[in-house]
Amino acid sequence: MAHTFKILVTDDDPDILELNSTILRKVGYEVYEASTAKETLEMVRTHRPDLIILDVILPDMRGTRLCRMIKDDPDLRGPFIILMSGVQISSNNQAKGLNVGADGYLVKPVSRKEFIARVQAMERIKHAEDALMETKREQEATIEKLQKALEEIKTLRGLIPICAWCKKIRDDEGYWDELEVYLSKHSEAVFSHGLCPECSKAMKKKIEED
Repeated sequence: MAHTFKILVTDDDPDILELNSTILRKVGYEVYEASTAKETLEMVRTHRPDLIILDVILPDMRGTRLCRMIKDDPDLRGPFIILMSGVQISSNNQAKGLNVGADGYLVKPVSRKEFIARVQAMERIKHAEDALMETKREQEATIEKLQKALEEIKTLRGLIPICAWCKKIRDDEGYWDELEVYLSKHSEAVFSHGLCPECSKAMKKKIEED
């Protein structure tokens, strides 16, 4: 099931807030609203939006400062942030917004077409990042399984005491085991019995003699 792209719209102008939220809902996004920095932080912690459309000028904090706070907090899972302003619109203002961690900057008024296009661009990036993270998680899970399998594989190492006469092997507890028994305990080998050429000749000769 595809993840619903969640958007938090923050603006202290109720008309702009309603307009932007309505546009996004009509496109099919799950939209939340806030009008202050405090409300924005509460919404981020509660709803974990994928994208925040953040007004630069808020009554309780500058949007650029709030952007930096959200981006620097690992517990907030780093949502994308697009800053918006109808006042702070110079190149320097936009550069400042991007330098504090914003992923985009829109100047009010913005056309409906551009607004939706910017949001959809963020959505595509989000989906691409999610796909990469999923691939990384799958690779890490595979590596973990392989490491666990390697740990479980039994290996024969070091000096193995073997009787020169009967060919029994002494285990770590001092008991003498048949070769097959010892190998079964210390490896994943499955035995298939047969006769080597020398033994086959010897047995045939013994049968003929009998």
